[in-house]
Amino acid sequence: MKQLTKAEEEIMQALWQLKKANVKAVIELLPKPKPAYNTVSTIIRILESKGFVDYEKQGKGHLYFPIIDKASYSNQSINKLLDNYFQGSFKSMVSFFVKKNDIDLDDIEGLLKEINKNK
Repeated sequence: MKQLTKAEEEIMQALWQLKKANVKAVIELLPKPKPAYNTVSTIIRILESKGFVDYEKQGKGHLYFPIIDKASYSNQSINKLLDNYFQGSFKSMVSFFVKKNDIDLDDIEGLLKEINKNK
């Protein structure tokens, strides 16, 4: 699966939330300053060529929808982060975030509960 640019990921976040939408609806969901219609349309066509988005005709326009689900992309992105920066060690990654973000004991206990629940 290909990596997305920041702009592409922002558009995908909107499409994952909307499920199916035209360019105008995607733009409405994006933060200010809003990008131009043509910019969003171009990014969506790029996402289509990368295999992330497809469309169906609606009158003279198109309704776009994600064909890669958010969970799959998130999993791939996290695994890439883990491999590239933490030599594949989940323990090293968690340790890094604990040290850099002042995670408190309650947060760690919450993580442990989630881990134990998913075993």
